[in-house]
Amino acid sequence: LSVPHMCSTVEHHCDHFCINTPGSYTCRCKQGYILNADQKTCSTQDLCSVEKHACQQICVNTPGSYVCQCYEGYELDANGKNCVVVDYCALDNQGCQHECVNTEDSYYCRCHPGFILNPDERTCRRPDYCALQDHGCEQKCVNTDDSYFCQCQEGFRLNPDKKTCKKVNFCALDRHDYDHECVNMEESFVCKCHPGYTQQRDGNTCRNKRVDHCAESDHGCEQLCLNTDTSYVCQCSEGFVINEDLKTCTRIDYCALSYHGCEHLCVNGDRSYTCQCFEGYRLRNDGKTCKRKDICKSVNHGCEHDCVNAGDSFVCKCQEGFLLREDGKTCKNKDLCKSVNHGCEHFCVNTGDSYICKCHNGFLLREDGKTCRNKDLCKSIDHGCEHVCIKNNNSYSCQCHKGFVLRQDGKTCRRCTEGPVDLVFVIDGSKSLGEDNFEIVKQFVSGILDTLEISPKAARVGLLQYSTEVRTEFTLRQFSSAKDMKKAVSQMKYMGRGSMTGLALKQMFERSFTETEGARPFSANVPRISIVFTDGRAQDEVSEWAARAKRNGIIIYAIGIGKAIEEELLEIASEPSYKHLFYAEDFTALEDISEELRAQICEALKESSHQKDPSSGRLHKTGPQPSGPESTTVAITDVIACPNLAIHHKYLFEDSHTHSARTTAKASKDKDQCKCENLVTFQNYATNEVRKLTQRYILSE
Repeated sequence: LSVPHMCSTVEHHCDHFCINTPGSYTCRCKQGYILNADQKTCSTQDLCSVEKHACQQICVNTPGSYVCQCYEGYELDANGKNCVVVDYCALDNQGCQHECVNTEDSYYCRCHPGFILNPDERTCRRPDYCALQDHGCEQKCVNTDDSYFCQCQEGFRLNPDKKTCKKVNFCALDRHDYDHECVNMEESFVCKCHPGYTQQRDGNTCRNKRVDHCAESDHGCEQLCLNTDTSYVCQCSEGFVINEDLKTCTRIDYCALSYHGCEHLCVNGDRSYTCQCFEGYRLRNDGKTCKRKDICKSVNHGCEHDCVNAGDSFVCKCQEGFLLREDGKTCKNKDLCKSVNHGCEHFCVNTGDSYICKCHNGFLLREDGKTCRNKDLCKSIDHGCEHVCIKNNNSYSCQCHKGFVLRQDGKTCRRCTEGPVDLVFVIDGSKSLGEDNFEIVKQFVSGILDTLEISPKAARVGLLQYSTEVRTEFTLRQFSSAKDMKKAVSQMKYMGRGSMTGLALKQMFERSFTETEGARPFSANVPRISIVFTDGRAQDEVSEWAARAKRNGIIIYAIGIGKAIEEELLEIASEPSYKHLFYAEDFTALEDISEELRAQICEALKESSHQKDPSSGRLHKTGPQPSGPESTTVAITDVIACPNLAIHHKYLFEDSHTHSARTTAKASKDKDQCKCENLVTFQNYATNEVRKLTQRYILSE
């Protein structure tokens, strides 16, 4: 009784093998595969994926089972699942070729400068991208300038993953169960029937008269012969694949069929493969990677220069010109200054087993023992002085050029006229002045304004004009720019009447320097200055209000022209008079007085920065008047002593380092100084002396 072959008569859809059973069939898979739930298709048997293996780190499939493994740096616990940290640095340096470095819960290998760690994380080499990372290439890794790419051996081609390889002949590699012909395609194969045959729905078999071709002919199959409708095909037993002659069989190349991970060699076995190492290497515990039997190449010897094998160990040696240190690993130059980064700024001097730093002539060694500085501190550091740096033993101080003052930062300078000041002009508008000279006075005021920085925070300026009465031309708060002030000065109208200087001083003291009119409070420590201009004797008393103003911290500069009386000027001006009193015979000297006045105001502003009384806000008085040639004042006392309104003049001339009183005519028993001719002689002499002194001490400044 002939039993029908169900595998041949039905569309079984078995993925790998169809096995006939009485009245039916079953599907079977190749070794290493398992039958899926549909009982037809097959998938790789990966117990690590299908079972709850509980491996803490790595699960490795074994035939019919699996085992747990740990990553490098861990070892398997007694339960066979968990992994514990191993202190490899304490045990044979953990195989690190150069250095082993412990971390908080593990370790890592570190290479000497100029080397990089290999993928095994132990050995070191010059940069090699194929070895620098786990490239994953199944067969060959080819380095490029900045990366790598994978290549396959001859007869293989690269898979789409660009890492693994497969043979080009799919018909020879796969057990496709075709009847007639297998035709290779780009990614797979197709079955093709001989002429006169039709392909069945399974895509593999061809229909025709059923004949036992295996029995009727010498089929030549090395292992198995399988009848088809019109002929036969040869098949191989498990673990073998059919060769290209379609008759003989070859054991399956497991090394070529999968990514084995062997670092050196993959050797096929009956059902799997094993990894082997090249000569001079031995297999590590992971069964895949290799390490050198050469101790110097297989451990982190730590030798700075050369490692020399010595039996089962090694010794370190140094290159020519170097000595081995006591640690037996590192080397030192016989010239220590050349062998270390000494950091000396100028030069290094060897001293036995150490060194010291020294500096060039003119320099001193700093406290760090390495860097040097110039003995002149101003030349050795970035002192930051804007104008002049003055050395002072081991320190320095900053100073400013003439006409400048040091700012609070102690380094930068500003023009002395840039500082804050409240300034009030008191201008003589009496009839004796004349309109033409009044215009000259206005130009004089504008010239002073040009030298000041006018702003609410710097210089505030007010102006009074006086004659028989006093008129406020503008207050301290009225203008905030020199342009506006100069415009107001140019438009100022000449009063042209009497000369009430005392009344003007009273208004200046009582009103002009009040906060209502724009003066800053005493607590602000801003200098208060008044410039009083007069050309003749006042018609009222000046001493009271001048004294009250000065007692209250107002600095008064008195300018007398022509007929101005010295006694009044001395009463008006602040002390010392040689700094605060100016006199000229006519208005042509105003330009020179303007220059000297600006210099004196500048000096006053300098002194105000460190001479203010914090309790009262007032400026201290300066020291006594010097007797040197810098004195610019001629003090004149007019004594009306002679009858018939004859005037006896007594002059105090300050010259060189003497302060002497001279009379223009010697008193004698036989001369009457009140006679007209003697008075005229004296007046001519006095006028000439005043002119010479004025020219020498005032106009020359």
